[in-house]
Amino acid sequence: MKKKVLFIASTGGHLNELMQLSPLFEKYNYYIITEKDKVNENLKEKYGKRLYFLPYGTRAKLFFYVFQYFYLCLKTIYLYFKIRPQIIITTGTHTAGPMCYLGKIFRSKIIYIETFASTHKKTATGRLIYPIADLFIVQWEEMLELYPKAVYGGSIY
Repeated sequence: MKKKVLFIASTGGHLNELMQLSPLFEKYNYYIITEKDKVNENLKEKYGKRLYFLPYGTRAKLFFYVFQYFYLCLKTIYLYFKIRPQIIITTGTHTAGPMCYLGKIFRSKIIYIETFASTHKKTATGRLIYPIADLFIVQWEEMLELYPKAVYGGSIY
């Protein structure tokens, strides 16, 4: 029986990095979660019922974002219990935080891949998930100084 694996990332570069792992999808009973925007709506055609969307949010309009993030957290809870992943793999950002913490509470394994764009500085999501990750992967050797328990995995591209 294949393990149930959830791949989750915010739209844009984080999702682009995550999708580099697509050759692994078929080895697992996989699901993908990202934010819905015009750029990635076409993913539904390819992944169908294995793809779920969270609301797209930006902190530019902070007042609206607070409510939108609350809704994102509620939908995250619903999706977690619908999918019940054994493993959560993420490249970040804010969409991944609530899912990873919920997963940790319910004993999912958490695999975090720090973004390729970060070469000398911790990301906010990296700082948030590092303490709970079962496997924390960095793409630059220099990042091992910032995350001593991490594993250097090389470039995802």
